[in-house]
Amino acid sequence: MERGRLWYSATTLLAFQMLLVVTGGLVRVTGSGLGCPTWPKCTGESFVPDKSSSHIHGLIEFGNRMLTFALVAAAVLTLMLAWRRSDLRKLAWFQVLGIFGQGILGGITVLTKLHPATVAGHLLLSMLLIAGAASLQSKIDGYSEILDGKVKHQTFVANLLIVFAFLTLVAGTIVTGSGPHAGDWQAPRFAFNLYNVAHFHSLLVAITFAISLFIAIKYPRVQANLLIGIMICQGLIGIIQWRLGLPQVLVGFHLLGSALFWFAAWRTKLSFKYTRSEHSA
Repeated sequence: MERGRLWYSATTLLAFQMLLVVTGGLVRVTGSGLGCPTWPKCTGESFVPDKSSSHIHGLIEFGNRMLTFALVAAAVLTLMLAWRRSDLRKLAWFQVLGIFGQGILGGITVLTKLHPATVAGHLLLSMLLIAGAASLQSKIDGYSEILDGKVKHQTFVANLLIVFAFLTLVAGTIVTGSGPHAGDWQAPRFAFNLYNVAHFHSLLVAITFAISLFIAIKYPRVQANLLIGIMICQGLIGIIQWRLGLPQVLVGFHLLGSALFWFAAWRTKLSFKYTRSEHSA
């Protein structure tokens, strides 16, 4: 029963971490990044949006900030439920501390007027927290560590997948930081050529896809198949949004896809380290 409560708590935490990426993307594509122009207050006089600024943009940015409180609650609950398990405690602490780090980084992002480097850092930290939450969920969900020496050498290709998947995310933040969706019209941009960085991003996507395909063929597993399916959908969205001039809706879906892509890549890595226990329900 207790493991069930812990699993639901960790799964809720994971869902909130992924939702934060989506709401952050909504802030960006709607130009609401400075809807709350100060931090920690929304405006100079109030913690909530008022009529002194664009009310819609303020509500969107404020809603994204409020999600942090839901994340804190889920993380603290997960930490409390996982406290007696030493194998989970560090992962649960990472979630709590990482969320507070996100709050601080969010404040820096506002104070730097949405500099693309801090915006990118905000997203990449979310991805690390998604990985941590996925690991936490896997350890709860009736999995045990694979200790077979014959299997350990296979982790090289899994680690290679994660390296290129993360580099793909980093390149994606550079593309976004060089493109038109800055989060606010006055936000600074990277001085990179958008065409060049987009093609470099595509190259990393192709390498990651090739590694995923190799894993699916050489070491068949459901997680790799899921990753390949998500990457195909992401690739189609990426091609369409590029040809249509980066419309807001498709950019938002692409950000959602990036969270799902990273989650699937991380679960593929975990599948080389953990296996479902025979006694698990």
